[in-house]
Amino acid sequence: MKEFTITDQTGRLDQVLSVVFPEYSRSVIKKMLTSNDILVNEQGAKPRYQVKAGDHVRLTEPKPQKLDLVAENISLDIIYEDDDVLVVNKPAGMVVHPAAGHPDHTLVNALLYHCPLSQINGKLRPGIVHRIDRDTSGLLMVAKNDQAHRSLSQQLKNKTTSRYYLALVHGNLKENRGTIDAPLGRSPKDRKKQAVVANGRKAVTHFEVLRRYQAYTLIKCQLETGRTHQIRVHLKYIGHPVAGDPVYGPKKTLAGKGQYLHAAELGFTHPITGDRLDFKAALPDYFKNILSYLDKDITN
Repeated sequence: MKEFTITDQTGRLDQVLSVVFPEYSRSVIKKMLTSNDILVNEQGAKPRYQVKAGDHVRLTEPKPQKLDLVAENISLDIIYEDDDVLVVNKPAGMVVHPAAGHPDHTLVNALLYHCPLSQINGKLRPGIVHRIDRDTSGLLMVAKNDQAHRSLSQQLKNKTTSRYYLALVHGNLKENRGTIDAPLGRSPKDRKKQAVVANGRKAVTHFEVLRRYQAYTLIKCQLETGRTHQIRVHLKYIGHPVAGDPVYGPKKTLAGKGQYLHAAELGFTHPITGDRLDFKAALPDYFKNILSYLDKDITN
């Protein structure tokens, strides 16, 4: 169950809720309003209802779609593993967990074959504490039991984990470092995309320039929050989209296996021992190769 109080949001109820709860499309929200899974001030409401300050919204989450998850013998690049947690280096192109359009061949299918997983996220996302996009490579922490899952989730909520990404972006950033603090939600123009929107959820990304090229810049990003597509949308917002990004980048970009975005560093406190664990994952070959190519035209 999720609850939310309207503050400065205005407009139709279904439009406002699709921004407040970006994990649900507007059509799904309309269905939830029809079935009274969403109540406003403890009463049913129409999608066209005009929200006002002080309105209290209560959303009862729909039961997840049942999928028969199959354990698949897929090779994994495991960086660390013990009885409670596992850190894996996900390749670009692999979906993290099954969903509509991707019922199998995901990281979860591979993990199920390898080891037991926590059940807090149910049958759809066992063991998955956080996600990275299909075409983003790099480090993910996985919970092998519920106790570990609760601890890792709380660390994410408390912002005590560390997550650093390497991104190759279009253009030459003027600043050597900076912070992008811009709220994110579902794009009003394209429901399949995220965007910076006034009524979105708080999202903060810190960045630091590592190397400048003629038409690109290699940067290191630190996530303070973990919204959907956060780095990709934030970098597009400041005019420097991730190279190779098929959704948020320009049509004319670098060829490759997807966006040049890599979850390079991950740190957290072990949920049982209390030890601090920090890991790094080298860039995949296709990413290193493009940097080598750009090095021939480096400016400074």
